[in-house]
Amino acid sequence: MSCSTLLRLNPGDHHRLLFVYSAITLRLLSSRPRPGHGLRESLRLLQLPEDGISSHAKVKEAYLHMAKLYHPDSGAPTADAALFSHIEEAYRIVLAHLARQKSASQNTREEEEEEKVKGHAPQHRHYLSYEGVGSGPPSQRERQYRQFRMDRATDQVLEYRYKAMEKAAAEEGAMVLRDTRLRSKKIQITQAVERLVEDLIQESMARGDFRNLSGAGKPLSKFEHNPYADPMTHNLNRILIDNGYQPEWIVAQKEIRETIEKMRNRLQEVRAKLGNPMKHSEQIQWKEHCVTFSDELAKLNKKVDDFNLIVPLMSRQMVHFNIKRELEKVLKTDKQHRKEKELEKERKLMEERENAAASQQNSKQGLITWMQSLLK
Repeated sequence: MSCSTLLRLNPGDHHRLLFVYSAITLRLLSSRPRPGHGLRESLRLLQLPEDGISSHAKVKEAYLHMAKLYHPDSGAPTADAALFSHIEEAYRIVLAHLARQKSASQNTREEEEEEKVKGHAPQHRHYLSYEGVGSGPPSQRERQYRQFRMDRATDQVLEYRYKAMEKAAAEEGAMVLRDTRLRSKKIQITQAVERLVEDLIQESMARGDFRNLSGAGKPLSKFEHNPYADPMTHNLNRILIDNGYQPEWIVAQKEIRETIEKMRNRLQEVRAKLGNPMKHSEQIQWKEHCVTFSDELAKLNKKVDDFNLIVPLMSRQMVHFNIKRELEKVLKTDKQHRKEKELEKERKLMEERENAAASQQNSKQGLITWMQSLLK
């Protein structure tokens, strides 16, 4: 509000305006932080006694102790970044209070010394050296300047270490993230290449490229030299092959195939002993054998699960054996065998009839020849 505007106001308005300004000033003064309360809070955070201020060394020791506990990069379970920022601020407040106390105590001594050397040293020399820090005689100002430089260097070292730890943590996190991405990308590429190779092999097998090979059905030849393996690995493989070693998944696969083949043959023999069509007693017997076959098949499926966990190729994995399909296969095979037996019987009857007709014709031919020989 300009001065001309204030002059135009009425006397009552002047009083009201002054009252408003005084109220605003009081509110601003009351809202300012109290230094005593901040100092007590800082001492409480640093776990220092509130009745008396400790020395600079004790304050620094307390700060380092709290930093080890609450610094975010300390690795302690009590690490807390927000609490550490408050502790750092409290440390600065206590240091400032110590500096003020020290300067106040020194000022009282310096005033006495200044009275003594007032007429011997010019007043402006206080600002010509030691960056304007301290007061009093040169020796006193030199001691104050040394302490000031030590405090400043300590703060700079702590700040530098804090920034270095933050930078190292950020770089470590970035490196871990980059390694994870590269590892996942490499795994994806490897899996994609394996899928491509497997698809090419399956396509070649479907076209018949692997048929009529020179070494089909023969054991693997023992190479005298393998350029892609070291001599120790080559010798170990040769020793394993000579002693008939087989991988675990190949042994498990062979055992599963032999077991299912034995189970099928055993059930096939049972069905062959029964009539067609089956009687009531034969049906009960057949159901009992089917239940036993189902229990054995469930155990075999567990072996299939174990085999799928150790087989190295996805294309070599096996599916569970279904009881319904197995029974249908056994009945179909039995029906085919019975039909083959009937055809075999019919063929034998036909051969017997042909042999009987041939023998009868031969006997007739021999009788005619004998009668012709008699007539002669």
